[in-house]
Amino acid sequence: MSSEPRETAPFEPFTETDVRIVSAQLGRPARNVIGIAARCVCGAPTVVSTAPRLADGTPFPTIYYLTHPAATAAMSALEATQVMVEFQDLLAEDEGIRAQYALAHEAYIADRESVAVVPELAGISAGGMPVRVKCLHALAGHALAAGPGVNPIGDLALARGTWSPLVCECVDYETDR
Repeated sequence: MSSEPRETAPFEPFTETDVRIVSAQLGRPARNVIGIAARCVCGAPTVVSTAPRLADGTPFPTIYYLTHPAATAAMSALEATQVMVEFQDLLAEDEGIRAQYALAHEAYIADRESVAVVPELAGISAGGMPVRVKCLHALAGHALAAGPGVNPIGDLALARGTWSPLVCECVDYETDR
């Protein structure tokens, strides 16, 4: 996998309804959304793409931001089980996983740089990549956005969590039910 920027954006355009739903999911106004990187089977946003530089000028490395409440809860619960230590050990022991994780890091940066190059973020991706397992939310968000087989630790987190991208657990964001 190359770290060259993509020819197309790594997300789809968003609508006002998407931003309203994301704001409801987060419990606060969504900020600096530039697209939807993954959706629930029902069509609601699951992962948003966020600008690499926020409106106030702050560099923001997390282009893929997991917003779906059931998904974020599942990643939080998984983190609480200390599975990140297991994943970190796997990364240290398995050369193939380590190499794939390094490629995921490069792909993440390339996706972000296809939107904007922010010099302060040079070499920085998310979730601890390429050498640590730090945030399953970020890694799962990347795995959902990029698709299976790109981020091995994100894929493992999704497989081990209690939430599935194949099952809708959304509330009706328009009526809050």
